[in-house]
Amino acid sequence: MTEYPQIWDFADDREYLRRQRGKEPMPPLMICVAITGGAHGKEVNPNHPETLEEQVEQTYEAYKLGACAVHIHSRDPEKGYAWVKSEPEIYRKINKAIREKCPDIIINNTTGGGLGATREERVSSTEALPELASLNCGPMMARATIPKRPPPLEGRPEDIPADVCVPITYGETEFFAQAMLERGVKPELELYHPGQYEVVDNLIRKGLIKPPYFIQFVMGFQTSALPTLKGFLSMLDGLPANSMFEVAGIMSAQVPMITLGILVGGHVRTGLEDVILYKKGELATTAKLVERVVRLAELLDRPIATPAEARRMLGISETPRQY
Repeated sequence: MTEYPQIWDFADDREYLRRQRGKEPMPPLMICVAITGGAHGKEVNPNHPETLEEQVEQTYEAYKLGACAVHIHSRDPEKGYAWVKSEPEIYRKINKAIREKCPDIIINNTTGGGLGATREERVSSTEALPELASLNCGPMMARATIPKRPPPLEGRPEDIPADVCVPITYGETEFFAQAMLERGVKPELELYHPGQYEVVDNLIRKGLIKPPYFIQFVMGFQTSALPTLKGFLSMLDGLPANSMFEVAGIMSAQVPMITLGILVGGHVRTGLEDVILYKKGELATTAKLVERVVRLAELLDRPIATPAEARRMLGISETPRQY
């Protein structure tokens, strides 16, 4: 048991049974909605929000259904895909518009940027002072075809084959963590496999991140931990003390991985950044994805966290930041 009542050794069978049997409560479930990513958009799912207005409206729908946090990527308003440069003024505009519609939702800006962005460009999204920001804890590879955007969509006129590696070093993670520490932004530590706990440990030892540590398991990405029970448990086993976790299941991994996360007392992420299809043959919408998480939580006896409850669990200000 730690000083944080919502945190325990999640891999401890006896502790799990105490909570599963009601002797101690599971914490309320935090739902983060990742409304839009940095690559795909309406060319793969016309429900995907690209404009500022679409992002705000879909965030509001998710907020009303129970999402307590929103993960944000800026999109080029002319062409629909991610900005290469994460200009802080763009993020301030998005954050302000979402805050006006969702008074207490937790704002979480990406530091992923677009392909080819420098670390200075990627970290500049934190100058907009989100309450959380993603911090990737290691390199990742991907091979895919980025599909063309048919008229009337602006942008890619043809398919683009991609075979990329996003390089991230120890020094870069320290750079991002230091910037977030100075700006009062809590890192959401994105881990793709258990080896990246070495990076988390380095940040802890250097005092660059503060407890409670918030770690996201990215399950089902091409070079992440396998989205299996063994893969999930390998991520769970590596959690350092004073940590809480969130699970993001990519594409077909969405339902099984977030179910495991709900079951053992973690938290979850859903949204059109991670999932294109709701089920085979049916395109996803933001609202349907959040509704499904809420139903799963009800079946597994996890109450849904309000933004105020989530703020207390995360150890961030209970007063929402204004933009």
